[in-house]
Amino acid sequence: MRRKFPPSGYYKVLGKRFKEKTLFQKGFLLKKQKESFLALDRDELISYLNEYLGADRFQDYCYNGLQVQGSRVVNKIVSGVTLSQRLIHEAILRRAELILVHHGLFKGDIPDPPRLCGVLRERLALLLGQDINLVGYHLPLDAHPEIGNNALACKELGMQNLKPLDVGFIADLPAPQALDLLVDQVQKLYGRQEVMTFGFGPEQVGRVAIISGGSSYLWEEAQRAGADLFICGDMKESMVRKIEEAKFNVIVAGHYHTETLGIRALSNLIQERFQIEVAYVDIPSPV
Repeated sequence: MRRKFPPSGYYKVLGKRFKEKTLFQKGFLLKKQKESFLALDRDELISYLNEYLGADRFQDYCYNGLQVQGSRVVNKIVSGVTLSQRLIHEAILRRAELILVHHGLFKGDIPDPPRLCGVLRERLALLLGQDINLVGYHLPLDAHPEIGNNALACKELGMQNLKPLDVGFIADLPAPQALDLLVDQVQKLYGRQEVMTFGFGPEQVGRVAIISGGSSYLWEEAQRAGADLFICGDMKESMVRKIEEAKFNVIVAGHYHTETLGIRALSNLIQERFQIEVAYVDIPSPV
């Protein structure tokens, strides 16, 4: 059955109590769409995603798939890069029964021995209290050859002859390009006004490696594979001088921003295949 709100007609949003009518008047809830969307069985969706993304092939820091169980019937989905209370509140406001993320619950979130306090307790209380499912796909959404973060970045940059590299790819540009031009393209791709660039290598770039997220430690692997440039999401201070001494190029485009492409594409795929409304919510992080 569809999730029910408290019988009093009130429920909490962002720490305040509202009547449903008030929320509509404030414009918090979505207006009825022209498209005709269908209800979906949660387990059918997850079974499809697990198979499509090859979730069982990865040794990951998290469980890929259903991380928190909620309503069996799903009428609306909210998606985003990273789980947060802000994203959960968006799901509540939009009356979604399922949240789909790239960064969900990870091993380090729950201490050993288990203890549910603080931020984790508040997030789980919101999810369980509203009967909302949490579904997360981490490495499978980085590595997927069609809708993965890295495959889509390669495609947008016009790269050819893709070969897997960790959970990313190394590929050729159609023709060598100046590093400065590639920096501009990467900024446009990820919607950033500026990215961190370490231009210690050749000025002309013909072969590029892309691994999204927290992947700067893989720069040596990218260089050994023949890349002139490595595009990643983060940078550790201890690596800067090593990269300089190795005469290599690295563009750091941000952990969050390099991992928006996959979850957006997966959201579109689900909406088109299952005819269910999926709302992507962008909550940018400067990191």
